[in-house]
Amino acid sequence: MSLPIEDALPALLKAIGQQGRAVLQAPPGAGKTTRVPLALLEAGLVDGTILMLEPRRLAARAAAERMAETLGERVGETVGYRIRGEAKVSKATRIEVVTEGILTRRLQSDPELAGVGAVLFDEFHERSLNTDLGLALCLEVAGALREDLILLPMSATLDAGPVADLLNAPVITSEGRSFPVDIRWRDVPLANGARLENAVAETVTEALGVEEGGILVFLPGEREIRAVAAQLGKRVGADVQIRPLFGAMPFAEQRAAIRPEPSGRKVVLATSIAETSLTIEDIRVVVDAGLARRARFDPGSGMSRLVTERASKAEAKQRAGRAGRVAPGVAYRLWTKGEEGGMPAFAPPEIEVADLAGLALELAVWGAGPEDLPFLTRPPQGPYSEARSLLAELGALDAGGRVTAHGRDMARMPLHPRLAHMLARAGQGAAALAALLSDRDPLRGAPAELTLRLEALRDPKGFAAGRPFEVSRGGLERIKAEAKRLARLGGEDAGLSTAEMAALAYPDRIGLRRKGDAPRYQLSGGSGGALSEDDPLGSARLIVATDLDGDRREARIRQAIQITEGELRAVFADRIGWMRLCEWSRRDARVLAREQERLGQIALDDRIWRDAPPDALAEAMLDGVRDMGLGIQAKSQRFLARIEIGREAGLDLPASDEETLMATLEDWLLPFLGGVLSRQDWKRFDLLPALEARLDFAARQALDRAVPGSFTTPLGRSIPIDYSGDVPEISLRLQEMFGQRVHPKVGEKPLKVTLLSPAGRAVQTTMDLPGFWESSYADVRKDMRGRYPKHPWPEDPREADPTLRAKPRR
Repeated sequence: MSLPIEDALPALLKAIGQQGRAVLQAPPGAGKTTRVPLALLEAGLVDGTILMLEPRRLAARAAAERMAETLGERVGETVGYRIRGEAKVSKATRIEVVTEGILTRRLQSDPELAGVGAVLFDEFHERSLNTDLGLALCLEVAGALREDLILLPMSATLDAGPVADLLNAPVITSEGRSFPVDIRWRDVPLANGARLENAVAETVTEALGVEEGGILVFLPGEREIRAVAAQLGKRVGADVQIRPLFGAMPFAEQRAAIRPEPSGRKVVLATSIAETSLTIEDIRVVVDAGLARRARFDPGSGMSRLVTERASKAEAKQRAGRAGRVAPGVAYRLWTKGEEGGMPAFAPPEIEVADLAGLALELAVWGAGPEDLPFLTRPPQGPYSEARSLLAELGALDAGGRVTAHGRDMARMPLHPRLAHMLARAGQGAAALAALLSDRDPLRGAPAELTLRLEALRDPKGFAAGRPFEVSRGGLERIKAEAKRLARLGGEDAGLSTAEMAALAYPDRIGLRRKGDAPRYQLSGGSGGALSEDDPLGSARLIVATDLDGDRREARIRQAIQITEGELRAVFADRIGWMRLCEWSRRDARVLAREQERLGQIALDDRIWRDAPPDALAEAMLDGVRDMGLGIQAKSQRFLARIEIGREAGLDLPASDEETLMATLEDWLLPFLGGVLSRQDWKRFDLLPALEARLDFAARQALDRAVPGSFTTPLGRSIPIDYSGDVPEISLRLQEMFGQRVHPKVGEKPLKVTLLSPAGRAVQTTMDLPGFWESSYADVRKDMRGRYPKHPWPEDPREADPTLRAKPRR
């Protein structure tokens, strides 16, 4: 039976023959993975080897085996594969199926890709970081060195327009062939944990009773797969084979999951590995948990971590399609139909969300920045800059940002740059630790102690017995196998302790215990971390935190190891040095002047700096002012209000709003901060002289003329004018205005005058004092004479002398 892709091959081969590039869009099951490379070879369009990238090792092996079987050959003859730690190729090999990192390594060692005639990017829709990087590098190579290099991205579900525009290539579409799939939503809101696992097991059990054929279950990861397998083992009969399928399994077990079951029925419990590039025989039912596990940059661990989140609509469509490969099928979706509207259309490109340290290192080795290469999605600037900073700290980049020899050594290792740096410096003795820190924690719920994991690694079977926490023996065996492989890459063992090796990988995660009972730590990178209150490691003065929960302010320390000060000095002797610093302490509410021996942001030794210069103390106090605010007193408020009125009147005066004042503290406040060192000092500080000093003599004179600060009463007293309201205002005793025949003004504006009783209570507010004398004064006099008989209340206040005294005694 011919594959659906056959109908699209003529157009595809024509496009490749004419332009050397195309974008192939074909749904899962169309046959693109195994048929297109052979068709290119048969057509004679490729001089040299065809490289086909696969995102997963299982898919790479399976594709190579299927193509070799089609040719009637063994793998390693015309068709071979290269994956991490394994290769089956020969001089006769014309098609190499490789995992994505293999292409990057080949390009870095041989930018011309000598002997390679075509590069195919299978499952391009997954948009892994290595796929995006590989395509960008290949496009640059093709443009500068290899115009003959054939490039062909192939995708199951993809908005093909942008990648076709990037390649300036046509889109060739294969419609595929599938049978109808009945979608059945379940009233199980998307969830994780035991609730999810129970719902999956119940749905599978139900489907076994009412549906025909094999069942393919999509779960986010190994833990969920094992949990569901355990539940199904109690629910189904011996005639039903439960087959896990995830990337970390031994290859023989993976093959058992995808091959036909000779007798009975099969339930395959798979991760997203089964979405597209693998063909699993006799699947008629899909059960989709609606979740996916993706790489996300975790600032707590300093590397990418796998996180569980909602699958996209595109992923759900691909998964459901697996039920309709050989006959009409059924797809059970463990979420409500209403929830589907909230699912993202596509999974995000990994370059937007993952740790970019590895990408930054590859680009440094290549000698280019992201702006120099034709990326389909450009790396986000902030995370990319952080990645470059980390590489510089690890010694992979020099002061000019160029890759160092050490950086090139790191790039050759299949590890995160942190761990590659550790392995390169510590040698093969760090292999077990590198493998452990690269993988998921094999001890769920265990104390934070890192050496506990290494102990488990030495004897997984013996260690697991009687432990009060979950021990993943499969995970430990996987880590052991990886450690053996990494040991071959490391140089001579440098004889470092485990703590020293961990410190090499995490120079920004050295923790110094803070004062107090709680096990809280200041980390050398500037953030904080805390151990659980009952963790045995909590009494350690110095630790290296190798895994945190990601909270940038004070993260929970999930994994760490104690380190001595001697070990720390042995590793970071060139980074530890004495510093003198004056800084505002929010905690102490004062300026602290210290001499400290520091590693990054932690102080190994701390002393008082007794002769700190006044200028440094004042500079530090400025930070205190920024923290506390100006706290402008009433008399300073009046002065600033006068300046604002003067500016409105056209005077050339500096802006004096609080935002401007705070932004220019160094210019006007710094010279006045001598002796001001604490919050209490600041509360007593008179701000007015510093504010007045912002105006030179001419500006002050102009301000005093246009917007005087005070009114001189008939008694010669100076009364401050309040400019904070709509009009200028003064308040004074009524008797002090006796004899005043003209209403006081500021410029052409009348003052609002509040006249007070002898007890200081307002009795009248006026902006027309002569009018008040003529009209309302008589009533006020009548009332006041009764209340304050000892004070003068003349019939004609215009003829009376101003006074603040009571009547003389007779």
